[in-house]
Amino acid sequence: MENEPDQENLEQNLCARTTEEELNKSFSLEASLSKFSCIDLDKELEFKNDLIDDKEFDIPQVDTPPTLESILNETDDEDESFVLEDPTLLNIDTIDSHSYDTSSVASSDSGDRANLKRKKKLPDAFSLHGSVMRHSLLKGISAQIVSAADKVDAGLPTAIAVSSLIAVGTSHGLALIFDQNQALRLCLGSTSVGGQYGAISALSINNDCSRLLCGFAKGQITMWDLASGKLLRSISDAHPPGTAILHIKFTDDPTLAICNDSGGSVFELTFKRVMGVRTCESRCLFSGSKGEVCCIEPLHSKPELKDHPITQFSLLAMASLTKILVIGLKPSLKVWMTFPYGRMDPSSVPLLAWHFVAVNNCVNPMLAFCRGDVVHFLLVKRDESGAIHVTKQKHLHLYYDLINFTWINSRTVVLLDSVEKLHVIDRQTQEELETMEISEVQLVYNSSHFKSLATGGNVSQALALVGEKACYQSISSYGGQIFYLGTKSVYVMMLRSWRERMDHLLKQDCLTEALALAWSFHEGKAKAVVGLSGDVSKRKAVVADRMVEILFHYADRALKKCPEQGKIQVMEQHFQDTVPVIVDYCLLLQRRDLLFSQMYDKLSENSVAKGVFLECLEPYILSDKLVGITPQVMKDLIVHFQDKKLMDSVEALIVHMDITSLDIQQVVLMCWENRLYDAMIYVYNRGMNEFISPMEKLFKVIAPPLNAGKTLTDEQVVMGNKLLVYISCCLAGRAYPLGDIPEDLVPLVKNQVFEFLIRLHSVEASSEEEVYPYVRTLLHFDTREFLNVLALTFEDFKNDKQAVEYQQRIVDILLKVMVENSDFTPSQVGCLFTFLARQLAKPDNTLFVNRTLFDQVLEFLCSPDDDSRHSERQQVLLELLQAGGVVQFEESRLIRMAEKAEFYQICEFMYERAHQYDKIIDCYLHDPLREEDVFNYIHNILSIPGHSAEEKQSVWQKAMDHMEELVSLKPCKAAELVATHFSGQIEVVIGQLQNQVLLFKFLRSLLDPREGVHVNQELLQIPPSVTEQFIELLCQFSPDQVIETLQVLECYRLEETIQITQKYQLHEVTAYLLEKKGDVHGAFLLLLERLQSRLQEITRQGGNTTEAFPLKAVEDTMVETIALCQRNSQNLNQQQREALWFPLLEAMMAPQKLSSSAAPHRHCEALKSLTMQVLNSMATFIALPSILQRILQDPIYGKGKLGEIQGLILGMLDTFNYEQTLLETTTSLLNQDLHWSLCNLRASVSRGLNPKQDYCSICLQQYKRRQEMADEIIVFSCGHLYHSFCLQSKECTVEIEGQTRWICYKCSSSSKAGKLSENPSEDKKGRVTSQAKAPLSYHQTKGDPSVRKANSEPALDPQQIQAFEQLCRLYRGSSRLALLTELSQNRSGDSCRPFAGSQSGPAFNSVFQNENFQLQLAPPPVAED
Repeated sequence: MENEPDQENLEQNLCARTTEEELNKSFSLEASLSKFSCIDLDKELEFKNDLIDDKEFDIPQVDTPPTLESILNETDDEDESFVLEDPTLLNIDTIDSHSYDTSSVASSDSGDRANLKRKKKLPDAFSLHGSVMRHSLLKGISAQIVSAADKVDAGLPTAIAVSSLIAVGTSHGLALIFDQNQALRLCLGSTSVGGQYGAISALSINNDCSRLLCGFAKGQITMWDLASGKLLRSISDAHPPGTAILHIKFTDDPTLAICNDSGGSVFELTFKRVMGVRTCESRCLFSGSKGEVCCIEPLHSKPELKDHPITQFSLLAMASLTKILVIGLKPSLKVWMTFPYGRMDPSSVPLLAWHFVAVNNCVNPMLAFCRGDVVHFLLVKRDESGAIHVTKQKHLHLYYDLINFTWINSRTVVLLDSVEKLHVIDRQTQEELETMEISEVQLVYNSSHFKSLATGGNVSQALALVGEKACYQSISSYGGQIFYLGTKSVYVMMLRSWRERMDHLLKQDCLTEALALAWSFHEGKAKAVVGLSGDVSKRKAVVADRMVEILFHYADRALKKCPEQGKIQVMEQHFQDTVPVIVDYCLLLQRRDLLFSQMYDKLSENSVAKGVFLECLEPYILSDKLVGITPQVMKDLIVHFQDKKLMDSVEALIVHMDITSLDIQQVVLMCWENRLYDAMIYVYNRGMNEFISPMEKLFKVIAPPLNAGKTLTDEQVVMGNKLLVYISCCLAGRAYPLGDIPEDLVPLVKNQVFEFLIRLHSVEASSEEEVYPYVRTLLHFDTREFLNVLALTFEDFKNDKQAVEYQQRIVDILLKVMVENSDFTPSQVGCLFTFLARQLAKPDNTLFVNRTLFDQVLEFLCSPDDDSRHSERQQVLLELLQAGGVVQFEESRLIRMAEKAEFYQICEFMYERAHQYDKIIDCYLHDPLREEDVFNYIHNILSIPGHSAEEKQSVWQKAMDHMEELVSLKPCKAAELVATHFSGQIEVVIGQLQNQVLLFKFLRSLLDPREGVHVNQELLQIPPSVTEQFIELLCQFSPDQVIETLQVLECYRLEETIQITQKYQLHEVTAYLLEKKGDVHGAFLLLLERLQSRLQEITRQGGNTTEAFPLKAVEDTMVETIALCQRNSQNLNQQQREALWFPLLEAMMAPQKLSSSAAPHRHCEALKSLTMQVLNSMATFIALPSILQRILQDPIYGKGKLGEIQGLILGMLDTFNYEQTLLETTTSLLNQDLHWSLCNLRASVSRGLNPKQDYCSICLQQYKRRQEMADEIIVFSCGHLYHSFCLQSKECTVEIEGQTRWICYKCSSSSKAGKLSENPSEDKKGRVTSQAKAPLSYHQTKGDPSVRKANSEPALDPQQIQAFEQLCRLYRGSSRLALLTELSQNRSGDSCRPFAGSQSGPAFNSVFQNENFQLQLAPPPVAED
């Protein structure tokens, strides 16, 4: 046919390298952007910090570009989602998808498996964004569509196209043209033509709105002049007959259009006019016989972007049932990109949509495509060289299936799901702004055209399935508006302006939501904003004015809707819900004038509203976010909180407010009466610059009880603490309770405070008052903290004359007050002298203190009149010495007095200064509070470097001299010390320990590892005699623990130890040692004798005793004897085994022979049970006939008394039958499992290999890559195909049994394995897999029989190992084969286990240790294909 293109020429055009692109170098992207950079493209250039990553990826250059047919016809693996082949080959940044949640009714396909992963729903976005979209019914057009159907038999509407005109196609072949006023301008076509051509199935209007293209259900195409209404062209040979037109689209070139028919083919239509004759030339871009395209979308540019460099390529996006691709129609046909969908529902509709967006200050087209519930975004750019780059952007995960995708602007998209619900989405944040139902539209679907019913329905089932939800021709967008075609109506959707969105909320009485939305407009955080223009400040001013209007309305409504009657709590709750909103937004808008004037006056009309208003101010005042409160509001605020008894809140508010405008005296009085001391101090300081008066008021409260020696109340303690903190702040230059004192007042305040403290008498002092009352009071209140305050103050003093005088004066006063009075405790006096010692120890000290005072303090602390406060006095003196006071004393006198007073810590301090470390040991031993620390001290001195050899030797000798004392103190610590530092003197230490009990404790700690002492026995090398001495002591003091201890001891001699245990008649221990020695028979005789003696004891007692103890002793001895026999029977022959077991059986049966049947023994039944236990135990080692023969030969049972042993014999026979059945069942299961496993292993190994694609997974080129290269292809069982050269470049080989094996690059790289482990079966599935190799030549095809399988090896090669692993994975848990293999391995460790290749060698983990281990008694599963 003439409309079929020359396939050979088409391939030549695809392969040719044209030079037309080089002619456009001067027309670069930067040059073009300068022409339209000033255009307000939806305000996108304001978003400079775009969230989308902008790394690009290049399509690799190939020698022979594939044709469109070959790309679209590639077989896709429907079971695997799209994965990038090799991240090193494609420069792409794959960004994780960010899904979002919203509310929606469930879609119609909620039962499918894809919906199992759908997101949970969140509350509706209405409260956040308001109503974003406005939808309206075009009544004029809708009425005329219905009228046309009735009056001229136009039929139902089928398609719509919108430009400056609106075109509606009908089922009877008419095209109705409406203008912007909804007036019918033209009615194109006739019903007679419609009867011939069928329904209009597609419409398209060109850019200048002068031409209309109509596609029909029977395949014809017509072109109309929209100015005159004339038919310009009627085209019937542009595509194969018998197929419907699904899409017809004008490109930006008015002479070029694209059509897509129901056969899946795509054609390019070129319109020409030669000699006045209009013609149309058709060229096939893609033939549907090799794959079906069901959606096409050319890139249209806005008039202001007509010079964009990307427009010269005339890009076209096409979507088939498996992938999408982008091609360029100009200057020559070229494929720029392909992208597969991945896994999707076959009934979902492929969607495509272009739009220009601004990313990083550059405007470029972005293609959105989706099929199902995932939307992908691709950014298309042109670089300086003329090549096109595609960047994959953040994709959008949905919880519903789409049937339409429309850009409403560059940041907002509108989606229509399969249950006809609209979703408005912000593209950058992926936030859902609004949802709405449009079922009332009664949307027109294009299903009949996709099924080509008008031409006999000759379409594929896949295309017909997609057509069930297709509505491509029913939705059209133009100028930010979206038109929806219904069966009897046309609806239009558009974004509301920001004012409309707020007014919409106000009409619904949603004032709080309206204010929140307005604030988001104010801050620039709102989405889908329309109508706000100008710079930022101008936009904020416009929104702020609107917010003020709403706030007044909100306040009026709050007052109006207040319940007039009812409980006061109801009114309070009403205003607590409303008033904070007014306060918050006034402060956010920084309109304090509005808040404290008009709003406050308005709310003051209601007393409850006024109170709530004042309480709302508290958090802002406390956080210092609200300053400049008017005096009236401040006064009302304090009065309100005072009336509600919230005095803590009053105090917190006062210290954060500027109170200069209030009545100071009234506030001070109120604070003092309510004990608001912080607020009172703040008012004095800030209001009157008075710093001394608060101190005087507080001193008057706490001084009298302190001087009288009384205990302070909690309130007085709080006041005293505040006074100390206040004095500290004043002396440090800080304001109380927060802030700083003005710098010009700091020196003055310091001087005033010092003068106040050192006053000789207080104001209004009585005659009995002692001197320096303020210092005295503070010392009595908290000596340590007051001295700390002075110390911090001295740190800040400068070395000027006045500062030195103040320091000396304070010190003299402190000494006079404390030393000349006896009412201070030792701790208080010690604090003073510690403070003085620290000051005197400073290098720049200028203080003078009489040294005799320190001697007096030493006498006071070391020679008290009584023994009270011993530890306190010692601690005080120690702090004094550590602070530098040691230089004030004579050291020898100090040590004598400390020893006399038993101040061992003081002695330690002085000895350490003199390096007399050995004497410190005596200090520890004599100090009952620290005596256990002596071990750590000795260890540290002997092990830590830094001490001389003489010092270490003196400490070592001192420890040896006191070793008995150390052992008695803590034996385990002493043993650890001896093992570490005295290992060569152990016998000497033992000789020092005369007390046997003490020696026993020491040796147990030293030798028994269970005591927790960390001793290395190998390095210690203890002689056996010491161990034997310990064992003898153990036999004396703890005989019941001898066996347990012998099991962990190592260094002892058996003969000597046996003599020791025999000496103390410990028969069980002796038997244990004899068995360890190898004398099993001797150990057995010893235990047997012990058993017989205990049986005789029971026999002698007869039935007179009711105690269970003798029987328990018999049972314990018997169990020990049985255990001995069982442990050793495996290493003995039959005769030796009988020599053990039969005497034991005789011993147990002997008491039963003595008891007559007429007078049975009391314990007869118990003895029979024990005898049965012996028989069951010996049956494992002695043949059953031998046991029966021995029993029957017994003279007692040989006289016909078989009834007494009938139970024994029947029990033995039952055990035999059970074990025989168990053996037969196990053998049967093993045979079945082995047969089933081998069958499946053979099937897995012999299965053929089926590659998933016909191109290399590394270089992405077809396997027939180069004609001149003698290459091989390698196919793995996982389905991946490679060139051998490509695998070699990736080092994908492994050595197995001396042979080189290939490994799959993709499977191994996915697990990030740098090296394979020594045993290849440890690797994951597909890393070392079955493979086939074949030599590659230029004429070889995918089905070439020369592709051959590798020869199998006698041993398990990688493919067999992988097949066996697949077999093992068929089990749900551990197979019986594995269980039996391990059981047999446990029985005999030397036997080889089957299928050893599947184990992991030395690192093999038991299947029984697996936490998921379960016994499965079901039959083995059926292998899957």
